[in-house]
Amino acid sequence: MTLDELRIEIDTIDDSLLELYNKRMELVHQVGELKNTTGAPIYRPEREQAILNRLKAHNRGKLTDEAIDALFLEMFAVARNLELPEAVAYLGPEASFTHQAAESKFGALSSYIPIASIPGIFREVERGTAKFGVVPIENSSNGIVTDTINSLDTYSLKIIAEVVVDVHFVFATINPSYQAVKRIYSRDIAFGQCRKFLQDLGLDEIEHIPVESTARAAQLAKEDPEAAALCPAVAAKIHNLPVRFENVEDNVNNKTRFFVISNFDNLPSGSDKSTILVRLSNEPGALVDFLNDFEKVNVNLTKIKSHIVAGESIFFLEFNGHKEDPHIRPILEKHKQEITVLGSYVKETDDI
Repeated sequence: MTLDELRIEIDTIDDSLLELYNKRMELVHQVGELKNTTGAPIYRPEREQAILNRLKAHNRGKLTDEAIDALFLEMFAVARNLELPEAVAYLGPEASFTHQAAESKFGALSSYIPIASIPGIFREVERGTAKFGVVPIENSSNGIVTDTINSLDTYSLKIIAEVVVDVHFVFATINPSYQAVKRIYSRDIAFGQCRKFLQDLGLDEIEHIPVESTARAAQLAKEDPEAAALCPAVAAKIHNLPVRFENVEDNVNNKTRFFVISNFDNLPSGSDKSTILVRLSNEPGALVDFLNDFEKVNVNLTKIKSHIVAGESIFFLEFNGHKEDPHIRPILEKHKQEITVLGSYVKETDDI
């Protein structure tokens, strides 16, 4: 085929795709009307995951699994927003890693509300300002996020999804010479995650100024010719801040896991993870006895972390399975006085 013939063929396919997209949106609209009569949520992560799994299993073309995710997750987001635009609260400002996590799950067309603190996200979701919230739960280098654990314990919201984001930092400054930089803006934990880079370039002795977010660091560095920022590449791009060095984090596999929170429970998907908080009696063997109940039914515990909330020691536990699975339900019922079920959701990863 000639180039012109190929382009005509592509145009014909695009026309067919447009017609099919509109037909799908009409069917989604009918589903939305039915859900409105029952009060069921528009966003069903387990349903979306089932669609993606089916498509990947049937795929015989050039599209990779990642490409299928990118194409269809954006289409899901478009469909949701045509039906019922619902706001997503995230730890702001714009271009933070939490913002990136939110967009990866809800798409570019969703309505986003930057919130200054993790407890603030929980408050605004609980009062209905936003339908969903996106909060960091752990980083592969820095561990569990205390504010998120405390808020999960305080507010009656559910974890409905998890998102894992690769965390890469750039060193960005409007100063053409990094050696002339006198101060660096970033989040406090980012300085620790980029410690080796700062030492290697002799930047560990200059002033390090912690700010509320890496995105804010980029904004401040753009206004200060003697300053630099450790920030995401997207934050530097938004603020037109020249990137001098890329991927300056110590750990090239640096990742952060995020929770999506809302006010409803997910149905089982067949590939779920559950998160619970556990308060055990202060007796010898209490934890071992509790964990043995999971072992007896071959439930894989993927995370066990002790944590202090308001001076009280609790355990943050995660396991493979849904809270409604027949072999899990009896354990939760047996220990219902000790357990707070935070949510069951489609599993993205065992751990980071």
